Amino acid sequence: MTAATRLAVDPAHIDAAARRVMGRCEELARITATPGSITRVYLSPEHARVNRLAAEWMRELGMTTRQDAVGNQVGRLAPAGAPDAPALLMGSHLDTVPDAGRFDGIVGVLMALEVVRLVRRIDDDGVASSPFPFALEVVAFSDEEGTRFGKALLGSSAVAGQWDASWWELTDADGVTLRDAFRDFGLDPGRIGEAAREPDHLVAYLEAHIEQGPELHRAGQALAAVSSIASARRFQLVVEGEARHAGGTPYDLRRDALLGASEAALAVERICRGEHHIVGTVGQLEAFPGAVNVVPGEAHLSLDLRGEFDTTRDNTWNAISAELDAIMGRRGLRWSAREVHSAPAVFCAPLLQDVVRAGIGGEAPTLFSRAGHDAMAIGAITDVGMLFLRNPDGISHHPDEAVAGGDVAVGIRALAEAVLHLGAEPR
Repeated sequence: MTAATRLAVDPAHIDAAARRVMGRCEELARITATPGSITRVYLSPEHARVNRLAAEWMRELGMTTRQDAVGNQVGRLAPAGAPDAPALLMGSHLDTVPDAGRFDGIVGVLMALEVVRLVRRIDDDGVASSPFPFALEVVAFSDEEGTRFGKALLGSSAVAGQWDASWWELTDADGVTLRDAFRDFGLDPGRIGEAAREPDHLVAYLEAHIEQGPELHRAGQALAAVSSIASARRFQLVVEGEARHAGGTPYDLRRDALLGASEAALAVERICRGEHHIVGTVGQLEAFPGAVNVVPGEAHLSLDLRGEFDTTRDNTWNAISAELDAIMGRRGLRWSAREVHSAPAVFCAPLLQDVVRAGIGGEAPTLFSRAGHDAMAIGAITDVGMLFLRNPDGISHHPDEAVAGGDVAVGIRALAEAVLHLGAEPR
């Protein structure tokens, strides 16, 4: 990696940038479908409002703006005299889970805007441009969480050219298809391919994000470079037993599907705790017929399995499967699994890890991300790098989610200096 000049800017400007980010996080938190909490889902009126606001903030920096064919909000600042230069993408997402925190995704979009503010060049006529041989683009992705239609990373998948036509038939809780929601939002399903970006038009993608875990908090560190994003597999499991009268059925005749599913959930915890960098979560459990006086004859449960490496994740699933065979066999039950999601681990490019560590300075820690991010999809078309910010106590996807303004300030500086280092690399 070549040497680069450190960011020459008054520290007061960095502090002002951090205050702006924190204030705008509060402003965006007020755009919600659920008064008293934060909920913003894909292709909703709230989605349209945050896109308009983000576009306004982009134009304040001299960026040209557009909403792409999948509903992502994009701002671009090209080098002077090179309007078609390839772009360094930065950003994250503005959608949320239900009853969300203020910072997941949002802080990454707003920090990227402040980096543009810090590094842009302004000529004598007040026209802003990128000081690098590449354009600077900020992308506010539109559906990282998958809250509305049950499929995450829709916005970034379209940018990566990985749109699946079967997704058009996905429905939300009200039975609205993704296709109809597109049209209601003002998008044309027939033009979805226009959201895809060509790899040779991109330099890389950099994303700042809260950690969504406690490692930096425990280590007393504000920032980390990210080495990779965890591989993931998700399953819907069905346990079949026999529904019988709760009072009249003795224990030796019971084939209780709920007890089998409960033992399975405990087995997931035990097996995953015994593996390094593997986490398994049973987040949904439902019993049928669901009557207070009936032994459950069927149970449905989910399994979210994540790991640093694909092979370890898959070996863990094999171990869980073998244990479920034993549990269900002992209880006289049957079980089946339907895989509903699979994503390989995505590794951050060595150069981008280097520039992020250089931006942080000192002995910058490196972490792998157990949570998924838009960088997972974008990694299919360009190199990706990520910067983590300390997330106090690791609380995320919850109203108590937090990040300190001081950490945002050092994060903005680190991200800006990472961009400077990248701009100094020979091309």
